[in-house]
Amino acid sequence: MNYTTQLDAAKKGIVTEEMNVVAAKEDIEVDLLLNKVASGEVVIPANKNHEALSPEGVGAGLRTKINVNLGVSRDCNNVDAELEKAKKAIEMKAESIMDLSSYGKTFEFRNRLIGFSSAMIGTVPVYDAVGYYDKDLKDITPSEFIKIVERHAQDGVDFMTIHAGINRETAEIFKRNERVLNIVSRGGSLLYTWMELNDKENPFYEYFDDILDICAEYDVTISLGDALRPGCISDSTDACQIKELITLGELAKRAYEKNVQVIIEGPGHMRLNEIEANVLLEKKLCHGAPFYVLGPIVTDIAPGYDHITSAIGGAIAAASGADFLCYVTPAEHLRLPTIEDMKEGIIASKIAAHAADLAKGIRNAEKWDNDMSYARKKLDWEEIFRLAIDPEKAQRYRRESLPHDSETCTMCGNMCAVRNMNRVISGEDISLLR
Repeated sequence: MNYTTQLDAAKKGIVTEEMNVVAAKEDIEVDLLLNKVASGEVVIPANKNHEALSPEGVGAGLRTKINVNLGVSRDCNNVDAELEKAKKAIEMKAESIMDLSSYGKTFEFRNRLIGFSSAMIGTVPVYDAVGYYDKDLKDITPSEFIKIVERHAQDGVDFMTIHAGINRETAEIFKRNERVLNIVSRGGSLLYTWMELNDKENPFYEYFDDILDICAEYDVTISLGDALRPGCISDSTDACQIKELITLGELAKRAYEKNVQVIIEGPGHMRLNEIEANVLLEKKLCHGAPFYVLGPIVTDIAPGYDHITSAIGGAIAAASGADFLCYVTPAEHLRLPTIEDMKEGIIASKIAAHAADLAKGIRNAEKWDNDMSYARKKLDWEEIFRLAIDPEKAQRYRRESLPHDSETCTMCGNMCAVRNMNRVISGEDISLLR
């Protein structure tokens, strides 16, 4: 190949196989896509060692993508169960899966996942360090952290969350600005703790150029993690968060210089009226890089329903310009999600993404809604089920409450507005009594 990464190819005017696939999926001109990749507005996370991948584009002008989190932990370390979740997520057309495994020798799970996943795979290398080296956090050396990044890249990971924005300078801002929930990012808390225990700079910041060299070799997209994302409404859009975002923008420029693709990660818990401004800030400070948001979760009072609080925030964020939604399940803040929790989280996130695509005028987004509207007009129940975002649930509801008239539903019966309007417009007689 005459290029190292998708970004390098785009800068050289080379249309890659992955660009052709993404352009066809998005129904856009490949030259337009190439220009967006070259500018950094779009990324195509596609590790050279991920052979099962069906590439996706993330960024401006493309469909909003969703990510599913899964992985093993100390309390729930059933590898096969997590792989079944991954297979279900792919079946439900999630474009991305993040392996957040944080217990034991995680490479077994990661390699099996990458081996079959057509969805792009992301990881957070810092989670892996303690188990991989079987050392206390304090005793892990900077070079060992970097070696974990290299191992993940070699294994075929398409994008990695790297918490490089929480450096010594940002940590001082955090210390001077009291928060209700301090640092809620798992990776951010680990690295802050490591810096405090060792009185040293964050290795992911200090050796950022080494990480970029690894990413360039394997074409790993770097997802710059928001270690200081707000974990509650009270902490949103504070000095800590914004200081880190400025640092992430500086790091993004360094990545572009080495032809490494960049995603920026964002909040977090946030009031509705702050979301649009946060998206604008990210796009301005981070040079238009794709924005990957967790939620945002728009209220703190709904444990058990945070797939809803996040779908509300996600729809607003994506409509305002965010490009990538990390799903949230009903189990958020409570437990590792079950497969049923995962399904609910995927559906909620997909609804948010599609609603945003309608607002953004993404090509062909409205066709799906129009097709559903015509199916409803014709009372074509089979077509309604085929088009439904969750056909299984729609069919189950219908089966559980069958109407007297097969055209209608048990809500309206003979008073069905759609049926009666069809009949009166076509000149038929209407009787509400039979």
